[in-house]
Amino acid sequence: MFTPLNLPQAKLKLTRKDEVVYVWCVIRNKNLVLTPEEWVRQHIIHFLIEEKQFPKGLIASEYALNYNGRSKRADVVVFNRASKPIFIVECKAPEVDLTEATLHQIAQYNFELKVDFLLLTNGMNHIMCMINRKEHRLDYLQEIPTFSELEA
Repeated sequence: MFTPLNLPQAKLKLTRKDEVVYVWCVIRNKNLVLTPEEWVRQHIIHFLIEEKQFPKGLIASEYALNYNGRSKRADVVVFNRASKPIFIVECKAPEVDLTEATLHQIAQYNFELKVDFLLLTNGMNHIMCMINRKEHRLDYLQEIPTFSELEA
């Protein structure tokens, strides 16, 4: 039904009503329509919690923010223990290529949130960046860090 992803298989709670499939979001505590993008978002949330030790209570899904007077929603925002945003994840459907335009989208969110870590994923490919403020550039990381590595 949905594309197998380049992430560990998540134990998602799926339900069907009529012809619509829903997935339980452990962050928002509700059923959501299972779109291809939601498939990726739920897998990355489970990956962050189960594999990278991110505390569930410090993760926000569909986080509302304002950019240039327009309402936007970041797919996933992770906060540190002082409630400061530290990490943004932008999810795309598996068939969507990760391009400079999609990287620009997450960069726009960061004008508001001012985090040091960005992840762009379509579930197949992952682009993990750290903002190097001293040298005014993006440093690309080979792996997604654990929560403790982000807080360090």
